[in-house]
Amino acid sequence: MCGIIGIVSGQPVADRLVDSLKRLEYRGYDSAGIATLSDAGLDRRRAEGKLVNLETLLKTEPLGGTIGIGHTRWATHGAPTVRNAHPHATPRVAVVHNGIIENFRELRTSLEADGYVFESETDTETIALIVTRALDRGAEPVEAVRQILPQLEGAFALAFVFSGEENLIVGARRGSPLAVGIGKGEMFLGSDAIALSPFTDAVRYLEDGDFVVLDRSQAKIYDVDGLAVERPVRRSVGKAFYVDKGNHRHFMQKEIYEQPEVIGHTLGSFVDMTTGRTRVPNGQSLDFKDIKRMAISACGTGYLAGLTGRYYFERHARIACDIDVASEFRYRESPLGDVDLALFVSQSGETADTLASLRYAKSMGLKTASVVNVQESTIARESDVVLPTLAGPEIGVASTKAFTCQLMALAALSIRAGVDRGVISPDEELAMTRALAEGPRMVAEAFKLEGQIEILARELATYRHALYLGRGLSYPLALEGALKLKEISYIHAEGYAAGELKHGPIALIDETMPVIVVAPHDRMFEKTVSNMQEVAARGGRIILITDEKGARAGAVSAMETLILPDMPEILTPIAFAVPLQMLAYHTAVHMGTDVDQPRNLAKSVTVE
Repeated sequence: MCGIIGIVSGQPVADRLVDSLKRLEYRGYDSAGIATLSDAGLDRRRAEGKLVNLETLLKTEPLGGTIGIGHTRWATHGAPTVRNAHPHATPRVAVVHNGIIENFRELRTSLEADGYVFESETDTETIALIVTRALDRGAEPVEAVRQILPQLEGAFALAFVFSGEENLIVGARRGSPLAVGIGKGEMFLGSDAIALSPFTDAVRYLEDGDFVVLDRSQAKIYDVDGLAVERPVRRSVGKAFYVDKGNHRHFMQKEIYEQPEVIGHTLGSFVDMTTGRTRVPNGQSLDFKDIKRMAISACGTGYLAGLTGRYYFERHARIACDIDVASEFRYRESPLGDVDLALFVSQSGETADTLASLRYAKSMGLKTASVVNVQESTIARESDVVLPTLAGPEIGVASTKAFTCQLMALAALSIRAGVDRGVISPDEELAMTRALAEGPRMVAEAFKLEGQIEILARELATYRHALYLGRGLSYPLALEGALKLKEISYIHAEGYAAGELKHGPIALIDETMPVIVVAPHDRMFEKTVSNMQEVAARGGRIILITDEKGARAGAVSAMETLILPDMPEILTPIAFAVPLQMLAYHTAVHMGTDVDQPRNLAKSVTVE
């Protein structure tokens, strides 16, 4: 995850900006930079690689100034070079940005038509130039930012400083987190409490859609409708702890809300967002041209991500896929002579059964690849190809952001496989990667359901059993939703392929059985509706999770309907995972269980 820091003060800020960025190194990054405003004007320093390179540069080319912004960047649009590093700037404004601007190509074309020249490959430079255009047309700095925000499609957190404005920082968030730190005669803006912890423990967390104007004495916050609002001051424990819950009650809730940002960064590893072309991360070699069969293995939620991956690879690349729970795969002594690639999925990279399965595949002479969140882990080190998920530290035992990052990695990789095998044309590849780029925004849209879900969870908490149903890409989600509910609320729940309902589970249906149906309006929708009708006819309590088109179909009366926006089919597993996570979370909270550390469970299972 990229990191943002901003300081408006009466004291020099360059060293403090770098100190704060060091606190954000745990989020991962591949370049860093700061920009300050002094008597000499707006200036910046940027460097590839680790912060030590930026510190070395600042020793030889120091920056003055009592106001500035800083950034650690994971490359998405453009390679991790100095030219693409943040802050991005014009003579009038500098900006740092977390997230993805989906429509940056259209904005770039408009700016170039007006004579504005780009120096980088990034979507972020588009923001700097579109604000500059608003300034050139006569807008004042705050108004310029207000004007351009509605033009930006995607999920983002932003911080701006302006030439000639030595007492002003403007920030905004949509999807990606941002917090205000309150000091004495100075104010701060940062990605989280950890970034602000060297300076203050008094923090205001911006809510989604908020816009903030900072000077040395105050922070004026406006909501998505432009109305002035107060956000509560919270005392951060960032000084004492490495990772902070922020304004969330549990780490699990915080990690749910981090998903727009982290899935965007994961996508950026697998897709050159400037060209829309897929790639294998970090310049590794993995050609799918001659791969006809894959074996996927994982445990728990990683297994369910792999099950979704099977649908992706078979549909998009026409590669036959076997998938196994690693604890079974390692002992089956499966003949793998016709398998061309063994793929393993693990958040920690240390899962004992998955590691043993990897070693078995290697002993059989197979090429191996791993989708892992910890790139220094054993599974990563022992794999031929490492496919990183950039979720950052996941503290909650029940996986949330690691799961959706795994889905994003597998979706993008399946497109790469389809291109290699000639199944997907260049035009289709571009359309599919543009669809994936909508992922952060779609996940952020799902957050709007939280109030409805919290009320629904109070009723779900009164039941002792639940069924989850889904078809196609929604079947693994039904399994994952059931797993989440049982993990943290201790309510017995089972997930089924909806077509299996009449092969046994329908015997359980009565008025005491809630049935959660995952049903985007895809090619399987009508068949899923038929299964819902069978549930309704027997008095089952249906909770329908669908999209706007599915809701308009109105085929079955449900106890509750959760409606997401219409979206490309490839995105539905990622976005529809969020209401399932929230439903389990709020049910568990209402029941008073230990959400982050549920009984009998560990974050990483390193023994049999």
